[in-house]
Amino acid sequence: MQLILGIGAGIVLALGANWLYAAVFQPQISVVSPDLNPSPEVVATRPPELPPETKALLAQAGNIVNPPRGDVRLMVMSDLNDAYGSTTYSPEVTKAIKIMPFWRPDMVVCSGDMVAGQYPALTQAQMRAMWQAFDKNVAAPLRQAKTPYGFTLGNHDASSALSVTKKFLFAQERNMAAEYWRNPQHNPGVKFVDQFEFPFYFTFEFKDIFFLVWDGSSHHIPTEKLAWVEKALASPRAQQAKMRILLGHLPLYAVSIGRNDPGEVMENSDKLRAMLEKYKVHTYISGHHHAYYPAHKGKLQLLHMGILGAGPRPLLTGNTPPWKTLTILDIRFKSPDLTTYTTYDMRTMRVIDQNLLPRFLAGHNGMVMRRDVNQLSASERQTCLQALDVALCTA
Repeated sequence: MQLILGIGAGIVLALGANWLYAAVFQPQISVVSPDLNPSPEVVATRPPELPPETKALLAQAGNIVNPPRGDVRLMVMSDLNDAYGSTTYSPEVTKAIKIMPFWRPDMVVCSGDMVAGQYPALTQAQMRAMWQAFDKNVAAPLRQAKTPYGFTLGNHDASSALSVTKKFLFAQERNMAAEYWRNPQHNPGVKFVDQFEFPFYFTFEFKDIFFLVWDGSSHHIPTEKLAWVEKALASPRAQQAKMRILLGHLPLYAVSIGRNDPGEVMENSDKLRAMLEKYKVHTYISGHHHAYYPAHKGKLQLLHMGILGAGPRPLLTGNTPPWKTLTILDIRFKSPDLTTYTTYDMRTMRVIDQNLLPRFLAGHNGMVMRRDVNQLSASERQTCLQALDVALCTA
């Protein structure tokens, strides 16, 4: 009998000890019954189910950063094209479109070169085939996802380069680009304000942001077109918006090797910048230089987009490799900085550390500073002055 009582007491003590350990050391787990009849509000706030191809890419890439979301999120890409006349795209382009649902952008933005033109020998059939390939690989998936697409044309889409007789050298390519974009079936899904000379010059609104698109497919913008640009930026619709963004292909200032020449940037860049600052344009998003560099000059933010297609280039200085990149741009209207960039090396899907980039770049037509740098050191300024004169080394 004593043996039985002893065993019973031991069991009770053991159970009591286990209960005490669990109560003190184990975390409390709340068991929530599934809501079999969620409210419409709950359903509306749930992230949509990711497509199978997106899940597969995420599984393959591992832990991909999804940054804190702003009031508005843009997925920004540029220079998608491969070799002249190509109707195929690099794996990074395909990856960007397939992984897009993971980031859930409110809009996708492209700063030009969606097809592989600017080649005189291309036939009309080849040009149409390029735009059909773009539609299949990029535009149609965006339409299917109901994601608006803001874009500007690049030199490989519809170059505005002129002959000695002031005629468009690539008039046929420009006609083909216009034919594609003016087709109602290819509606980019943006709310137009002014289709002035769509798809070359136009404005649209998106979530309290005013976008202006100019034809930066060559270095020159005619005087009458600049008059339209200024009028559009001065308009009440533009000035009452919470933010103004400009889209163009060629940048204002040179940032990459092989593009540090007058014809590779917009002419009269300082005058253009002064006009943009006058009307409080916050950011100019550009492509063409095939190198990612987040910069500023004066009061204007300059997002030099990297490339997704063929031919990434190194920056003018520094030792960072030529990346294929995509940028998630989050906009917070109440933040002093307004914009946050999260830029990915699309080959590895790792976020690029901004601090790895040069603190400044001194191209032939002016110096730009990395967006987080506000003043050069004495030695950095001396380095700039060895390459440029005093006026061009101002920030």
